[in-house]
Amino acid sequence: MNKFKKDFPILNKEFNGKKLVYFDNAATSQKPNSVLNAVYEYNTNYNGNPHRAAHILSVKATEEYENSKKAVKEFINAEGTENIIYTKNGSEAMNLIARSFAEPRLKKGDKIVITIAEHHSNIVPWQRVAEKTGAILEYIYIDKETGHLLEEDFNKIDGNTKIVSMLHVSNVLGIKFPVEKLIKKAHEVGAITIVDGAQAVPHMKVDVKELDCDFYTFSGHKMLSSLGIGVLYGKKEILNSIEPFLLGGDMIEYVEEQSTTFAEIPFKFEAGTQNVEGAVSLKAAIDYLKNVGYEYIENNNRELMKYLLEEMLQIPGVNVIGTKDYKEKYGVIAFTIDGVHPHDVATILDNYGIAIRSGHHCAQPLGKYLGVPASNRISPYFYNDMEEAKYFIEKLKTVRSVMGYGS
Repeated sequence: MNKFKKDFPILNKEFNGKKLVYFDNAATSQKPNSVLNAVYEYNTNYNGNPHRAAHILSVKATEEYENSKKAVKEFINAEGTENIIYTKNGSEAMNLIARSFAEPRLKKGDKIVITIAEHHSNIVPWQRVAEKTGAILEYIYIDKETGHLLEEDFNKIDGNTKIVSMLHVSNVLGIKFPVEKLIKKAHEVGAITIVDGAQAVPHMKVDVKELDCDFYTFSGHKMLSSLGIGVLYGKKEILNSIEPFLLGGDMIEYVEEQSTTFAEIPFKFEAGTQNVEGAVSLKAAIDYLKNVGYEYIENNNRELMKYLLEEMLQIPGVNVIGTKDYKEKYGVIAFTIDGVHPHDVATILDNYGIAIRSGHHCAQPLGKYLGVPASNRISPYFYNDMEEAKYFIEKLKTVRSVMGYGS
């Protein structure tokens, strides 16, 4: 058994008489005891409203909240805690950028460039920005066989381009995109760069200084923390130049009857009472990931991806989407089975205790481009092991026969 599995209570449970094999980590990861205990300890010993009062509980809540920010700063190598804004998820972070930065600045004829593989949270906000400002939304497409970005499409980043927003790792293809190259090209024409790191941060060390991106977003619940906590990193000079997204308590400096001045960053972007227990869980998750180490995470991923891909490619009727090179897959394999709807595949496997994803994975434009409107997706994480991978393959081989096919 994987040595970390014992730390995750839910992974040691049975459902419908079957031991859980959880292969849906790209949607949300599970939580170790240290994260669960950190939230419990906060709520039973320190719960208070941060930044609001002088009493001990408020002071302690503020301390816990700020310690979490320090952990995130170190985790992604940000310049300071003022660069770290907490949101409820990566989608809200992307909306903050779109509404507060892009909408007031872009005008007719300006270009926004994204990739066809983006999650809806990095498509829909830009569609609205384009609609409201007259800007043009353009896509960098991919090679349909490998999933690699078409380098000739990089020329769409030109002098009219104001924003380039991109996935770090695709939640469907599992591939890491060449964000460093895109960031460099965008900066050469004066464009602002945004990286959606929701699928990258759980699997690889991220250094925002090294990337030199202007914004970086991710969600805590995909990297062991509670739901409802997300991160927006932004360069200080840009954050200082934009208006807040949400207005209300705790993000103000002074409020007069007819006017308001705002607090310094990051507080001007964090209106209202914040999700302190989410922040506590995020710090505990970061501490746990540090203990595991990205070297272990990457080695475990490589071993599982190699076995799973090799086996899946030998099963009649199974079609893997994107690259077939296990070294390019970061914790995600999307696939279809001839003649079997993805929802049926997921339901059959669920009867064996195997939890996978089915549907469009919040990437409908990619599915349409590939001619695959729905698929299945497995996304193991470091606490999954070879025993589970072998069990999955064994049961995957039965799917077509369950549906009445010969094999």
